[in-house]
Amino acid sequence: MDGRTTARVERAGILAEHGGIDAARAAGALPERVDITLAEGIVLGLLRQGVTRYVVVLGHGSTELGEVLRIYEASGLVRTHPVRNEVEASHAAVALRWITGEKAAVVTSIGPGAMQAFAGSLAAASNGLGVWYLFGDETTHDEGPNMQQVPREEQHTFLRMCSTLGGAYSLHTPQALGTALRRGLSHVDDPHFAGPFFLLMPMNTQPAPLPGFHLDQLPAGPLPALGAAPGDDAYDEAAAALEGAERVVVKVGGGARGVGPVLDEFLQLTDGVAVLSPKLTGALPHDHPRNMLVGGSKGTISGNHAMEQADLLVALGTRAVCQSDSSRTGYPNVRHVINVNTDPAVALHYARTTPLVGDATATLRQLCIRLRQRGAAGQATESEWMRACAARKVEWRAFKAERYDHPTLADEVWGREVLTQPAAIKVATDWARDAGAVALFDAGDVQANGFQVVEDEREGQTFSETGASYMGFAVSGLLATALADEPFYGLAFTGDGSFMMNPQVLIDGVEHGATGCILLLDNRRMAAISGLQLAQYGEPHATNDRVAVDYVGMASAFEGVLALHGGHSPQELRAALERAHAHAGLSLIHVPVYFGPDPLGGLGAFGRWNVGSWVDEVQALRGKIGL
Repeated sequence: MDGRTTARVERAGILAEHGGIDAARAAGALPERVDITLAEGIVLGLLRQGVTRYVVVLGHGSTELGEVLRIYEASGLVRTHPVRNEVEASHAAVALRWITGEKAAVVTSIGPGAMQAFAGSLAAASNGLGVWYLFGDETTHDEGPNMQQVPREEQHTFLRMCSTLGGAYSLHTPQALGTALRRGLSHVDDPHFAGPFFLLMPMNTQPAPLPGFHLDQLPAGPLPALGAAPGDDAYDEAAAALEGAERVVVKVGGGARGVGPVLDEFLQLTDGVAVLSPKLTGALPHDHPRNMLVGGSKGTISGNHAMEQADLLVALGTRAVCQSDSSRTGYPNVRHVINVNTDPAVALHYARTTPLVGDATATLRQLCIRLRQRGAAGQATESEWMRACAARKVEWRAFKAERYDHPTLADEVWGREVLTQPAAIKVATDWARDAGAVALFDAGDVQANGFQVVEDEREGQTFSETGASYMGFAVSGLLATALADEPFYGLAFTGDGSFMMNPQVLIDGVEHGATGCILLLDNRRMAAISGLQLAQYGEPHATNDRVAVDYVGMASAFEGVLALHGGHSPQELRAALERAHAHAGLSLIHVPVYFGPDPLGGLGAFGRWNVGSWVDEVQALRGKIGL
């Protein structure tokens, strides 16, 4: 063991004994200045920020960092989870942050591996989730092209690329470590809309010495959060608009997490109804009388009715993604918008807006106070607006019940009756709530039917990656069950297309002790796109295949995976879920599902979308609305 390794081992032991850098320094066991390398400084800095989990695909671009992780893991300070795909690594870290709030770092080599993790980071960027990305990078001596670098005679090509999607810093100069970590902290721990931060580690600077490095250069601590929006005049303007409105709708987005109790009071004071984004289906209990459920281009009868008929919109922590507001045509009768957001640009997204720039919960609470000061006391009797919305919610329940009452349909590909996606998802989401399982949804038809079906009673029961709609997110996200401090059971809803994007979880889930089930709903195609093609052009094209796959046989080939047939009825599927839950580890349930023209096979669409043959109509309507 050389002197550098000996010093690292001793330092790691001191940190483990005292419970961290600050405690070790307070006890006098660790000096304020230490002789370390850049790679060890990165690990120390992230440790001070509470990052102890590393999801890695190590390569020649990250060997020095890997050696530091080996030593620190041996002392119990960090946990390293090697996986077989960098996109999978990214999704696992994103799911961990989203579900538990715990942080992780994704480590790759240079070149293709970093490219893959960078692609996967779109889910972090789109959903506002803070994840560290540590990428190997080309050497700073520029002695010639490094293998796997971008083949151009330019500097910092990866830095420019990464800077487009999040924060990024190249450790070209090792002494800049403190600045790099501070900038990363501001991105990864942003209290309102976090995102990925890319720390680029040139291969030759990772082992560079940092003699006498002052540990105070390693930043830590929570970032200050915004409170309620300022400005008495803005609150008065918003309150006056609410008093003059007859049909108030509140669109609740992902930036309004935890708003439920205050939202309930606000809806009572304004006689308003809520429409939820797919990312926050538990903001209000499903059966809450003022919860009109999901709205948008793939919404619900009740949610879209509320959006279509409202004359005032309160946009609460929402970025107004195209499918969420029907490509900006979702509110044709709205004459005034009150937009509550921490991002000023987002708060001014719509015309005719009173912007309230601040935290959603704190701002809504202040708005409730202002309404009460102005005499608001809530609706004493049921209004015409509430009766109309409630009727549409009853209609939506009947619409879904008809499909649940016909859970199987004859399918040409399978040559028999199989479960429909709505029926299968209904069985599985009901089971997940009963079992206390966390539901994760992959992209595509599974996701769209999923957020129409789910009946969450609280936040944290369902995670639907609608920000990037990244195929393979849910199955990779099951790795979070192995990374988390507090164990939980995950149920990943995926289609055959999404599953084959990241089947590596069958190895990595077993290796790292994931506890969950992959529910594979197989219709032998990308049904969301086939359905869109049929709706727009009358014919599907290049969205299916003729290759039959024995997914149960495939999953059975992996030691430790319990592979099951899900059957062809609700009763068989629930029994399979019970068997999977009893298995101590990872399981997969294969369920053939229907695709075809029968309307009972899906839950339909109730909004608009600015794509394909619909473009002219949608854009003309947007111009007419002028919102």
